[in-house]
Amino acid sequence: MMTEIMTPTQEEHKKIQHKQMLSQELLIRRMRVSDIDGIMPIESVSFGTYYWSPDAFQNEMKNALGRYSVMIRRSDEKLIGYHGYWLIMDEAHITTVAVDPDIRGQSLGELQLVMMLDTMMGQSVKYATLEVRVRNFPAQQLYYKYGFKCEGIRPRYYQDTQEDALIMTTPNICSEEFRTLFRENKAKILDKFGGQLPESV
Repeated sequence: MMTEIMTPTQEEHKKIQHKQMLSQELLIRRMRVSDIDGIMPIESVSFGTYYWSPDAFQNEMKNALGRYSVMIRRSDEKLIGYHGYWLIMDEAHITTVAVDPDIRGQSLGELQLVMMLDTMMGQSVKYATLEVRVRNFPAQQLYYKYGFKCEGIRPRYYQDTQEDALIMTTPNICSEEFRTLFRENKAKILDKFGGQLPESV
């Protein structure tokens, strides 16, 4: 599955002039079939040639294991990001995280990761897992920041480039060590977004 958090290049940073969003400007809600038209422009530029099709998203929304959400900008009701994972007994496998390329560089991918981990802690989850491209160092740094460790490699996992994927897994998210790290990182990201998580409905 595709779990790339795409980070802006230096040139993209120069083009991004947006004011940092605050959490009250955002809404997180369950993904709907009607969201697909807003998802596909983000999906098609975020995940290379072999991105998910509209049918793939519809199937994931029907998947009893799937937990998929979208991030909405309240001012114009525009879909600006989405994320999801499979909940399999005591493991949550993160399948996708994406942000509108026009507003990258505001930590919206990290905010979505925080919201997923926060939710998982209330769902009897012990471990979170994901795959990430071996050359996507910015995304790897973010995952390492939140306690993920590399547990292996999936050779030629990404069809568009035949690039390998790192298999990354958290320690037990119920452990005090993980929760202490998570609380510290969560406090920093909340400070950036005005002190609270976006409303989730």
